[in-house]
Amino acid sequence: MKKYRMGVIGLGEGRSIISAALKSDKWELVNICDLNEDLCRERIKEFNLEKYTLDYNDLLNDKNIDVIAIYTPDQLHGLHIRQAIEAGKHVICTKPVLASLSEAKEVLDCQKKHNRIIFVGQSSRFFEPMIHQREDFEKGKNGEVLSVEAHYNTDARWFLKRDWSHKKGFSWMHNFTIHALDLVRWYLPKITEVYGCGIVSSNTKKYGLDCYDTFKFILRESEGRFGVVGGSYAVPVLSKDIEPSIACIIRGTNGTTRSEYARLRYNTHFENQGYQSYSYDEKHDYYFRFEGETHHAGEYQNYIEYFADCLNNNETPMPDLKEGIQTLAVLTAMQKSLDTGMPIKVNDVLTEYGLEELKI
Repeated sequence: MKKYRMGVIGLGEGRSIISAALKSDKWELVNICDLNEDLCRERIKEFNLEKYTLDYNDLLNDKNIDVIAIYTPDQLHGLHIRQAIEAGKHVICTKPVLASLSEAKEVLDCQKKHNRIIFVGQSSRFFEPMIHQREDFEKGKNGEVLSVEAHYNTDARWFLKRDWSHKKGFSWMHNFTIHALDLVRWYLPKITEVYGCGIVSSNTKKYGLDCYDTFKFILRESEGRFGVVGGSYAVPVLSKDIEPSIACIIRGTNGTTRSEYARLRYNTHFENQGYQSYSYDEKHDYYFRFEGETHHAGEYQNYIEYFADCLNNNETPMPDLKEGIQTLAVLTAMQKSLDTGMPIKVNDVLTEYGLEELKI
């Protein structure tokens, strides 16, 4: 099997992908890049690396790099993706794949022209409990799926103390809720309409921001199945032992399952099996390699190894660019619903941005 060679741009969140590449026997880390030279030097020391660059062109022009991993600020993703595929590289890009739908058609057309693969790093799919939940779903153990519920709740007020959170377009949904939304769309990919209610708390307003920080959405498929997505980001939260920050619940005619993050817990109730609870605590240090549980490099290693397997087997890794854009369209519809107080059709959003080919 081929070993793939990676270059990484963006060394904040990119810390986890560096660890993942170095620990994987399917990848070789060739070079790293960031505009912040102090951060580059920090990563060189931390991982005992030999070199870094401050110039993205050094990654683009390096014939020894097969794949560029993009972990830069959201508003730079579109430009960095286009530059990478124009240079003949495949791409791994952290979520959201783009900051907005306004550049989606340009990136989509660029990918078609250069025939490169773009894989969206939706890490929550690759956390241990979510992996086992998906395996049971694919075995048909849930029976007919009726609904999927996911949330991401965390007290992230520290975000509001950063200058970049005060820039136009800042959204809790792009940074956090997209994890819960992606889990719902993994099981209900044909979401056609969304409706949500939200509020801007006084905790957010005191920072001069008018940005919804607590909300709940109903997402409906044309066949009648539905998803529920929720998030709360500027108020105290319960202990993770009581309410995990991320959870996904699948309710079906033959069974209900719940996966949790950051707890390594998976709970099931299947017909004729009763309640079961599984713990994967022995894998804690694989997933959480740094201080605390803010960097979850194990998920990154899982998804780059999945990506390598897809490349070797000539398969499309999911979520790909099209799915990533569709998820962004659902996210955009969610924001429009909060702003208008009305249900919003996802295909209307795709049409608005000239993306009819991606209609759901």
